[in-house]
Amino acid sequence: MNKLNFKTRQMILILSSLLITFLSACTRAGENAALTEYLYHGLEFDMPVVKEPSFPDNSVSIIDFGALGDGRHLNTNAFADAIEAVTEKGGGTVIIPPGIWLTGPVILKSNLRIHAEDGALVIFSPDKSLYPLIETSFEGYDTYRCISPIYGKDLENIAFTGKGVWDGTGEAWRPVKKEKLTSMQWKELVGSGGIISEDGKIWYPSESYKRGHEMSEMNVPVQFRDISEFESIRDFLRPVMVSLVNCRKVLLDGPVFQNSPAWCLHPLMCEDLTIRNISVKNPWYSQNGDGIDIESCKNTLLYNSNFDVGDDAICIKSGKNADGRKRGKPTENLIIRNCIVYHGHGGVTIGSEMSGGVRNMSVADCTFMGTDVGLRFKSNRGRGGVVENIWFDNIRMTNIPTQAVSFNLYYGGLSVSDMLAEGKNIETTTGEIPPVTEETPHFRNITIRNLTCRGALQAIYLQGLPELNLENVTLENIDIQAESGIVCIDASKIKIKNIHLTVGTMPLVRILNSSSVDIQGLKVNEINETIFEVAGDKSREIRIEFVKPDGTTHVKTIE
Repeated sequence: MNKLNFKTRQMILILSSLLITFLSACTRAGENAALTEYLYHGLEFDMPVVKEPSFPDNSVSIIDFGALGDGRHLNTNAFADAIEAVTEKGGGTVIIPPGIWLTGPVILKSNLRIHAEDGALVIFSPDKSLYPLIETSFEGYDTYRCISPIYGKDLENIAFTGKGVWDGTGEAWRPVKKEKLTSMQWKELVGSGGIISEDGKIWYPSESYKRGHEMSEMNVPVQFRDISEFESIRDFLRPVMVSLVNCRKVLLDGPVFQNSPAWCLHPLMCEDLTIRNISVKNPWYSQNGDGIDIESCKNTLLYNSNFDVGDDAICIKSGKNADGRKRGKPTENLIIRNCIVYHGHGGVTIGSEMSGGVRNMSVADCTFMGTDVGLRFKSNRGRGGVVENIWFDNIRMTNIPTQAVSFNLYYGGLSVSDMLAEGKNIETTTGEIPPVTEETPHFRNITIRNLTCRGALQAIYLQGLPELNLENVTLENIDIQAESGIVCIDASKIKIKNIHLTVGTMPLVRILNSSSVDIQGLKVNEINETIFEVAGDKSREIRIEFVKPDGTTHVKTIE
């Protein structure tokens, strides 16, 4: 065989390279088209395609600026200098190579991608003096807190990529309840320093934290008017780990975010937000250890991610009480797909800080394993705000300690487990019913389809307010194994269709002061007088259709 000459071989290599590049581009284009189809096809509301950030082809490594990955050297300046270097060139990528990188706060700028490579571990310093107090928002209120370990405000084109780990050193900030640790863990924690409460039930990281906690119990901090007054309790004002305020075109893709001082991820008033392929981890006992709190954001995607945290996992918020209503920014246009929650107070939670409203939200193909509650809706008088146009589809749950589906408009600031333990899961109002005002929360137009749960204390708990009922909730194709069945209180226009409940106690359905409740296709083994209970002079237009295993139906109605 004749040998090919050099130019011919070179041309073949070039053409092969171009062909491979072309085929790779076609593959990526096909994958992107399939993903777009999955995320947006059949969406129940109109929503623009979320815009992702783009960056100049310019990169630096933190090593170029003197960073040392030994876990001892403080690299705050190296991070800042690297960010400044790419910013001066119009933006680009800061690379964090494998190593243990100790640092203070990382302050973001526009047109910045931070790429933490596989094997990179970024640990934020426990030295609280590195985190100055700033004016911000926390738990729905405008207030002062220590600056977050990762902080950005009024920015555009921001991304965190790579498979590295970001650790917030939360143990230096958080209190711990004795009841949540083993005796050996408690002894070890107390031996590390800190302060114990007078009753011996809570460990505080410092005297400053203890003072702040005691003042908050008396509502003293809300009377502070100057930032200097907060300095005496600065340890108590622990930050969220990642704070992104009023930013556009944000991408979180790949990293692990863990061990946050308070909430882990907090996008606030952001637009065009994409979160995918991330893991969020906090100790199960971490106070306020939420996974992600999406607050007053517009046009958001969250998919292919997992959470294992100490409070609500995926939380949807929009400000609290007067501060939230004054801001007046709802969370709207939100798609959540293919997420797993291993532990948390709620798998997906709306509220309780939802005073600016939540609307146009679609959640599908999610799995919750051992979360306190599965789908959790919570609010209270004083909040105001409207939660509407919410859809859930294809939700799987196992081993839920309380309610698989919970609507509670008497939320008292505790987890459902805590409220049950303390007898605070109030089922009806007492005393005078207040008028409907701007402070009255309104939950309406919510649909849950194709939900399966294996193991819960209670299947479905629907509780509105007597002055403004929970309204127009539809549940369809539901299959739940639980200790008890359905409770419906102060609700109207409730439709439940094709539901199979396997429960241990009766009544299967309890209805109190609710109207226009239509339950169709409720599968049961037998019909008797204890299978349902209807009470309250406001209960009317009730229809329950029971279906026995032999296919025969029995209908109970109350006009």
